[in-house]
Amino acid sequence: MATLCFQSPTKPISYFHPKSKPSPPLSTKVSLFRCRASVQTLVAVEPEPVFTSVKTFAPATVANLGPGFDFLGCAVDGLGDHVTLRVDPSVRAGEVLISEITGTTTKLTTNPLRNCAGIAAIATMKMLGIRSVGLSLDLHKGLPLGSGLGSSAASAAAAAVAVNEIFGRKLGKGELVLAGLESEAKVSGYHADNIAPAIMGGFVLIRSYEPLDLKPLRFPEDKELFFVLVSPEFEAPTKKMRAALPTEIPMVHHVWNSSQAAALVAAVLEGDAAMLGKALSSDKVVEPTRAPLIPGMEAVKKAALEGGAFGCTISGAGPTAVAVVDAAEKGEEVGERMVEAFMRGGNLKAVACVKKLDKIGARLVSSISR
Repeated sequence: MATLCFQSPTKPISYFHPKSKPSPPLSTKVSLFRCRASVQTLVAVEPEPVFTSVKTFAPATVANLGPGFDFLGCAVDGLGDHVTLRVDPSVRAGEVLISEITGTTTKLTTNPLRNCAGIAAIATMKMLGIRSVGLSLDLHKGLPLGSGLGSSAASAAAAAVAVNEIFGRKLGKGELVLAGLESEAKVSGYHADNIAPAIMGGFVLIRSYEPLDLKPLRFPEDKELFFVLVSPEFEAPTKKMRAALPTEIPMVHHVWNSSQAAALVAAVLEGDAAMLGKALSSDKVVEPTRAPLIPGMEAVKKAALEGGAFGCTISGAGPTAVAVVDAAEKGEEVGERMVEAFMRGGNLKAVACVKKLDKIGARLVSSISR
C-alpha cells in the first residue's frame, strides 16, 4: 500500500526551566517528519449511490481556544461552506471533477488533487472503494481564506460528508475526520482541531493523533454561550503563522498552559462560560508569538475584556479574534468595541458577528433521490 509522508506542522519543542542550562534539557521532541499510511478501503463491497445529487454544509470552527493548541476546537453556528455533489456520467469512474467554485473567493484551484474539498472527496471515495462512479462537485465558500475560522476544514468536511451521504452514509464521523485530515495535511498541516469539530460539531478534544482519538465535550444544554467573532481585512496564512511558533518554551509556561487547558475542558463540561473565557485568555505559548503579527490584536483583546467579555484570544492562526460572553446583547457591545480597536490599534477595517455553538457539525442540507 502506498505511504503518504509529509512534514509535521510542529517544530521540535523543548520544555526548559528558564534558569537551567538548555543542555541536557527536560524536553519532549517531535519528529520533523511524520509518515502515515494513506487511507484504506473500509467497506467490503463498493456501495451504489442512493442519491443523484446532495448538498451539504460544514460550519466554521475556532481552533486552539487559547491554550489548546492543536488539540482543542469547537464549531460555531451559521458560518461555513456548502458543497453540491452529483453523480456525473461524464466524469471518469472513480474520479472527482470540481466544476465550480463560488462565494467569498474564486482564486482556489479546481484541481481536485490540490483543492481542500477535492482531496477530502477523493479520500472518502477511497475509503468507500468507489471505482464505478464519477462525481462532479461545486464548492460555495462562505468563509474567507486565511481567516482563522477553519476555511479549509469547512470545505473538506462538507465534501467528505457529501460523498458519504451520496453513497448511503456507510462511514462514521471518525472515519470522515481521517478523510478530512488528508486534506488538512496537504494544505495547512496535520492538525484536527478544525476538521474534527467541523464534522462532529460542538467542542472536541484530540487526545491522541497516533492513533487518532477524538473526545467530544458536551456543553450543557441549559447553559448559555456566545462567541464574538471579529474578522479584520487582513490575511494570516496558517503556514506562515505556524512558522512563527517557538521551538522551545519554559517549563513554567508548559505547566501553566497545561493547567489552563484542563480548566477549559472542565469549564466546557460544567457549562461555566466565565471560567471558559478566563482559560481561553490565558495562553502563554502560542498567542504571545502570533498576536504581534496581527495589527491591533493586543488592543482588540484589551477592548474585549474591558467591554465585559469573559475572555478573548486569536481564533486558530488568526487574524479573527474570538471573545466569549453569555448573552447575545453583551456580545454585540463587545463586538463593536473590538471592531473599533482593530481600526484604532491596527488601522484595519473589521466586521463582527455573534454566534452560538454549532452542536451538529457537517450535515446533509438537501438531496435528490435516484
